[in-house]
Amino acid sequence: MSIRAHRLLPFAAAFAGVGFLSLMDAFMKEAALLIGAYTATVLRALIGAGIIAPFWLARGGAWPSRSVMKLHLERGLVSAFMALSFFFALTRLPLAEAIALSFIAPLLALYLARVLLGETIAKKAVLASVLGFAGTLVIVGGRIGSGQFDADAAVGIAAMMFSAVLYAYNFIVIRKQSQVAGPVEIATFHSGIGGLVLLTAAPFLWSPPTMPALVPLAAAGALTVAGSMAIAWAYAREEAQALVPIEYSGFVWASAFGWLFFRENVSMTTLAGTVLIIAGCWLVARRDPQAEIQPA
Repeated sequence: MSIRAHRLLPFAAAFAGVGFLSLMDAFMKEAALLIGAYTATVLRALIGAGIIAPFWLARGGAWPSRSVMKLHLERGLVSAFMALSFFFALTRLPLAEAIALSFIAPLLALYLARVLLGETIAKKAVLASVLGFAGTLVIVGGRIGSGQFDADAAVGIAAMMFSAVLYAYNFIVIRKQSQVAGPVEIATFHSGIGGLVLLTAAPFLWSPPTMPALVPLAAAGALTVAGSMAIAWAYAREEAQALVPIEYSGFVWASAFGWLFFRENVSMTTLAGTVLIIAGCWLVARRDPQAEIQPA
């Protein structure tokens, strides 16, 4: 494999991870509409843990140190409420619009990486985020301008903004995790801890799942594991500021899955915004040929 191809692998893994998670969002919207966001979110996490845990055990299953476990607990707690608010928002908003609104998270994460990780923010990373966010504004503006938003939609937008703030912080924790633990361990504790945290509210929010919801939930659990591992692998090999703009490609995935699952049409403003998003991802993926990659 050439050096250039090797350098592009983290970006390819991040792009694939975003695709897996976008498809998971479509399955989760379907399940949440059937049995409620809370029950669907809990079952997704537990199914994901059940899928990945045997692989972690087969690889030795060594219990993490106290410092690593602290990171697992931190991300599990943040992810639990991030996921719950996100999937609740999906029941109130079209899939593509919900994903577009969540793009504020990479923008926040770019600067959190500077404050919490000490990463230097390159000019092209800032420009890439501006391009990506501008594309999001074009898409959201076109969608909102031609649609009607009632009280349910307003609640959905508020839930999505809350989830986006948690998602931005989640990027930072992922970067720290990926330096001290492998993708299988990260995916196992991410799903397991998140599910256990949410289970504490079961006496108040749980509703019995129905059979039609089990198929999309099983698919969502598997895709959660695949997406989590791909992103963890990518963040172990590239800085957060370089990878977070790739999150904007999620709208491309969401537009496709939104049409396939829910027959959401793709407008010209969506296409125009997508061009800006892809331009931002391409810009940040370019690297000085002389730059060195720091291994995890």
